[in-house]
Amino acid sequence: MMEKSIFEHSNVFRFPEKVEYSSEGIISKRVIDRPVGTVTLFSFDKGQRLSTHSAPYDAMIQVIEGAAEIVINEVLFSLGAGDSVIMPAGIPHSVYAVEKFKMVLTMIKG
Repeated sequence: MMEKSIFEHSNVFRFPEKVEYSSEGIISKRVIDRPVGTVTLFSFDKGQRLSTHSAPYDAMIQVIEGAAEIVINEVLFSLGAGDSVIMPAGIPHSVYAVEKFKMVLTMIKG
């Protein structure tokens, strides 16, 4: 189940509190959506994944809760809360929830 919403500006919030977990699912909430890029908050239940794909823009993942495995160009990265990684434009990558986790995805269009 994919849920999308735009966050209100000029309000203080904490990312982990702004998205719940969905049993055997992935939820996404659009935080900022502009022509130059997007910021999206995700939650993944344990075992959920985004299969290998590439994007035409640079993207940065910031893990804010839990743990995930990110594969970029066939190299495995293990990330936990507080860890971030940049996925370059046009390079294959995938995301796997080792345990329930939440992340912020920032995509910059160039």
